[in-house]
Amino acid sequence: MIPSDSDSMLNTKPRVLIAGLYHESHTFLESRTRWSEMSVHRDDELFKLSGDASPMGGVLEFATADGWDVLPTIYAWAVPGPTLDDDVLENFWSGFQQRALRFNSQSRDPVSLGIDAIFMVLHGASVSSSVADVEGELLSRIRSLEGFQSLPIFGVYDLHANFSDAMARHSNCLVGYRENPHSDARESSIRAAKLLSRCLRSGVSPRQIVSRPGIVWPPTGTATASEPMSLLLAQARRIEQEHPDFWAVSVNAGFSFADTVDTGVSFLISTSGDLQEARSAIESLNELSLDKATVGNVIDEPVAEVMAQVDQLKSLGQLDGLTLLVEPSDNVGGGAPGSGITMLRVLIEAGYTNVGVCLWDPAAVVAASQAKIGDAMTLELGGLGSSLFEPPLTLRCELLHFGDGEFELEDKKSHLASSVGSRFDMGQIAVVRATDPGKPGGEATVLLTTRRTPPMDLGPWRHVGFDPESFSIMVIKAAVSHRQAYDPIAKRQLWVDTPGPCSSRLESFPFKNITRPIFPLDPLADVLGNRRSS
Repeated sequence: MIPSDSDSMLNTKPRVLIAGLYHESHTFLESRTRWSEMSVHRDDELFKLSGDASPMGGVLEFATADGWDVLPTIYAWAVPGPTLDDDVLENFWSGFQQRALRFNSQSRDPVSLGIDAIFMVLHGASVSSSVADVEGELLSRIRSLEGFQSLPIFGVYDLHANFSDAMARHSNCLVGYRENPHSDARESSIRAAKLLSRCLRSGVSPRQIVSRPGIVWPPTGTATASEPMSLLLAQARRIEQEHPDFWAVSVNAGFSFADTVDTGVSFLISTSGDLQEARSAIESLNELSLDKATVGNVIDEPVAEVMAQVDQLKSLGQLDGLTLLVEPSDNVGGGAPGSGITMLRVLIEAGYTNVGVCLWDPAAVVAASQAKIGDAMTLELGGLGSSLFEPPLTLRCELLHFGDGEFELEDKKSHLASSVGSRFDMGQIAVVRATDPGKPGGEATVLLTTRRTPPMDLGPWRHVGFDPESFSIMVIKAAVSHRQAYDPIAKRQLWVDTPGPCSSRLESFPFKNITRPIFPLDPLADVLGNRRSS
């Protein structure tokens, strides 16, 4: 029950149920993400996350400072990857429902509900085998529980959410991140928690409206330091300032590799005022996004053209400092395996040395475990997890390091921290010096991991004794999320279009469910015409 005035709030701790399900689901990958692959925290285990670098850590720390009586339920997350098995949603729901109903029965008096509010840590682009809108389905199920129909539901979600009507309808105020790379994930969670505190103290619950302009941008076009996202976020902040009844205005870049009816750019306003006022304001964001639609459709250059630039710099003696070759098509932060070998092959064949590459390859790690440091062996590297990759690359490898892959993040406000908190475990790892005897001259240092490891922190390389800045060239399997870590040390960055499941060329994907027309899958004129006629 929401207190009717601030005096009652001072005398009674608000009982806030906290839960979270966090996964960005790539629906074009062939495999599935299983429940066994999720990191799951139950009951008091959640309190161990309080104060860490994740959104869950942020809300739990705020809850203590603000005097909430936290009712912990269940929190499950995994790094972005293939579509969830249905048992992920069902196991999560079973755990949540059991705990929520138990807390509900622990009423303070016979007529009051035992829960004052709910706070959710979500992603917004979760898809299971049978449910295209996992977050919307989850919020709908929560609302269907007896006594939960009018409970305030607040929470935080990822900037790359494909925000659905159901998500807006079945919650009161969900707050999106404002930065990409996601340096503000924890901060956004605290912002959302402060708004929930405002709701509990005032007794006022806002409502939400969501709007989608008909645009889907690849991740390469969603950096918030660049247009069009920088312009949209600035407009959102102006709207918040101009409308006192608006609790939060969120700009959602969308996740282009989930084939759902809600996929794409969207805008969300939570308001306690007139809904027509919110609709007019949100339309200004739609119009601005359509005006800048082509700017966000960033396409990467072919391998041959990028290598021609690198070769020219080398021939002029200007290939100094660290050069990053960024592969959005194998973007681990977008769900890709991080196992593509195209750039590794090209660089070794071209005779480049002092190259650093991180590959997900559990089988190669197992093979390396049979050797001693300094031993040479022949390994098949990479090419796993997507039929779009080139076949594995067979190279001669010298073992440089083998061991445990758990490390503490150097940057607690990094994109990686937004999902995993303060530590990450790569599983067992091996580092090898790789060459091709048939094409002498080229050489690369390859970090092999058992778990897919996004390049969002410098910790993985320093954990194994290598300074990333000491390499001449590094292959980075990301689109934008690496930039907070690598921008300060890189002399130059070149984005390259290689084979892989996260290509920026969205027209290459077999979309079936996405709402059409939508740019760039359809001409912008078709999108504008559809909006005028609707």
